[in-house]
Amino acid sequence: MRQGLIGILLCLGILMVPAWAQTKGEGEMLLESASTGDVATLRKAISNGAELELRDDRGRTALLLAVRADAVEAARMLIEAGADVNAKDDIDDTPFLYAGAEGRNEILRLILATGKANLADTNRYGGTALIPAAHHGHPETVRILLETAIDIDHVNNLGWTALLEAVILGDGGPVYQEIVGLLVDAGARNIPDREGRTPLDHARARGFAEIAARIEAGPQH
Repeated sequence: MRQGLIGILLCLGILMVPAWAQTKGEGEMLLESASTGDVATLRKAISNGAELELRDDRGRTALLLAVRADAVEAARMLIEAGADVNAKDDIDDTPFLYAGAEGRNEILRLILATGKANLADTNRYGGTALIPAAHHGHPETVRILLETAIDIDHVNNLGWTALLEAVILGDGGPVYQEIVGLLVDAGARNIPDREGRTPLDHARARGFAEIAARIEAGPQH
């Protein structure tokens, strides 16, 4: 009897979405499906008119949740539906800033393709997307961002540029050598921190010989 009932429900389309989605509002469906990458349920929520800029209890939109989960298809769907790529949460993260900071490169490219990303926007530390991308060791993300008009020498609340963070917070290894090379080739200047110490000074002090040499050599085109 139970199997027969399930078959009837499937035919009627009632079980085409998860059971939880049938008991929740469209907004909850939107947020939860975005965070889990459930594109079928997300599509249903969007088509039913769910508010794209609805926030969770931490101020995060569905698009930011999708970015955090690296749910590329969910993010693509939301972006195509017109979700705000610059919507800030309670700690000043946005879909664009988070994608840059955490190396969500596929989503970052989708966001940049809209032409709506606020390249001058800053996170809670006063840094543009480029600074944490360099700090967190994402050379491909740095490369993507350097193809935009982002300010390569922006100084954050700590008094650090992307180049300074790559040196001070990196380990001097191949990944950070690549990042430093990308920044230097793109024209990053040897700007000192608040104590007057330049990226080159920090590289020498930390024994990062390869990075120091790369900074001294300057742009190589």
